[in-house]
Amino acid sequence: QVQLVESGGGSVRAGDSLKLSCRHSGSVFSIWALGWYRQAPGRQRELVAHIDSYSVAKYAESVKDRFTISRDTDKTTVYLEMNNLQPEDTAVYYCKAEREFPPDSHDSAWGQGIQVTVIS
Repeated sequence: QVQLVESGGGSVRAGDSLKLSCRHSGSVFSIWALGWYRQAPGRQRELVAHIDSYSVAKYAESVKDRFTISRDTDKTTVYLEMNNLQPEDTAVYYCKAEREFPPDSHDSAWGQGIQVTVIS
């Protein structure tokens, strides 16, 4: 069973940077797409960034040009580098894994979430 453990959150000032990590274990890393989602108080969980098993990345418009998602196969970890953080980025950030192979697989898993707070 896939397990995801996030780290790297915290409280920063507007304009600062943070790098989140999500360590994946329990299955072959290379067959999973990974994504970062966030949920602010009173709001729905939203996709922030996603990277598939071919390392093709996509981003929410609100974070494009500020955030970068990457994956390290050797460390079985996905990262979210966040630059020029703004108060509206404050949320609990979740890592999600979605199995891509075999193509009809519907397996997925969530991390426990990690708080990111940006102070103006």
